[in-house]
Amino acid sequence: MSDNQGSRPESEDSVSEPVAPAASPQPAPASDVPTTPPAATAPAMPPRPPYPASYPKAPTGYGAAAGGASATGQAFGPGAQTAPTLPLGAPAPSAPARKKSTAGRTVGLLVAAALVGGAAGVGGTYAGISMWGQTQTTAASSPTVVTVNDTQKVNNVTAVAAKVLPSVVTISATASNGGGTGSGVVLSADGYVLTNTHVVTLDGATADPTLSVTTSDGKVYKATLVGTDPTYDLAVIKLTDASGLTPIEFADSSKLNVGDQAIALGAPLGLDNTVTTGIVSALNRSIEIASSAAPDDSSTKDDGGQGQQESPFQFDFGQGQQQQQQSANATIKIAVIQTDAAINPGNSGGALVDSDGKLIGINVAIASSGGSSSGGQSGNIGVGFSIPANIAQRVADEIIKDGSATHGLLGATVADAASQKNATIQGAYIQDVSSGGAAAAAGLRSGDIVTEFNGVPVTNAIDLTAQVRAAAGGSGATLSYVRDGKTETAKLTLGTLQ
Repeated sequence: MSDNQGSRPESEDSVSEPVAPAASPQPAPASDVPTTPPAATAPAMPPRPPYPASYPKAPTGYGAAAGGASATGQAFGPGAQTAPTLPLGAPAPSAPARKKSTAGRTVGLLVAAALVGGAAGVGGTYAGISMWGQTQTTAASSPTVVTVNDTQKVNNVTAVAAKVLPSVVTISATASNGGGTGSGVVLSADGYVLTNTHVVTLDGATADPTLSVTTSDGKVYKATLVGTDPTYDLAVIKLTDASGLTPIEFADSSKLNVGDQAIALGAPLGLDNTVTTGIVSALNRSIEIASSAAPDDSSTKDDGGQGQQESPFQFDFGQGQQQQQQSANATIKIAVIQTDAAINPGNSGGALVDSDGKLIGINVAIASSGGSSSGGQSGNIGVGFSIPANIAQRVADEIIKDGSATHGLLGATVADAASQKNATIQGAYIQDVSSGGAAAAAGLRSGDIVTEFNGVPVTNAIDLTAQVRAAAGGSGATLSYVRDGKTETAKLTLGTLQ
């Protein structure tokens, strides 16, 4: 996938207020929302007929109009909205005046697969929802944080959502050449938020974005950029005058198992407070992504490998419909968790959590069934990727402390071992070793095949580069390699990527 740049129409996100249907003349149900008395007294509604004795127990609220209060849903968070849902595009009847909500948000057209905004991103390019190419649009408002209509059937996902959503925010980034939206997770009560670099830079289109952040309860904050880490597509922003926020709780992502429950939370297509669920589909996965924000430095040639002709992996931009028109000459290689929890444009920077509601990853990318530029299926196809929490936490801590993060450098040029003549094993084949680098100091040489790095299996060149970059610059590492058919182990001190 690619965070590619490109021009697109610009417009401001419109806000549509939900409108409740007109009050009926029957007695008002119990509610914490004041209503306006009707202008004239209407004839009383006839009572409902008795519920047939031969049927099962009457549903809650049956016949309540005759004098009882109808049962309404309960919510974790702000009070549940009880107005009936109207069909998309249908005109709304008039309603009594009520307090306006700032949670209403229009959402963008899903065309290409990349999670957040960029010059090709979500940020208000199109107002309304247009599904599968239809032209009819309508506004979508934010729900309460977590709505529960039957407290007797609350499941684990409900509880996790109630716990985690206050720690997930929606981020809007704008610049002179476009805008986009994405998600983020709260790191501290005073407003540090972790997200993706491609969210806040519009995939490298701007270094000075205008940022607005909306919390799950509808509060809106201005925000400033603390620092970015394009090498692993992570960034930290700081909300202005924020206090009392709920920080996310981190899990140890190194202890995950394939099959563990995975729950994604964020704002796909600008739909705040969206929750999807699945499992951890694979661990120790590595992907290579074209990125306009990637560092353009000669040192990246070290640890480099033979690039893919076309990557099926893309940043999940919020609207991304112009992504194919953009160009990105550099790529980043990152280690990720693969999940089938639905991740769609707008989820970038949001949370992937475990069954305890602890952060296991930062959602970053999706796979397209048709490649990055062939016009294949966009959005979720059951293959999404998240940056492991352990890596994200290290990078975030360094950005908050120093404004940037460090990454390891092996000092070797590598290729896929399986592509070499007479290959017998998978791994990262060392083509060349840089003089004075970490690999040379550890005694590695051309022809060695690295099969493991810091306990993680290495099956190709991308795996090795992604794992080296995941480590901090100057940190110690252990790798296993095969030389002349024998497996050896080397300990080394990594260099620092400049």
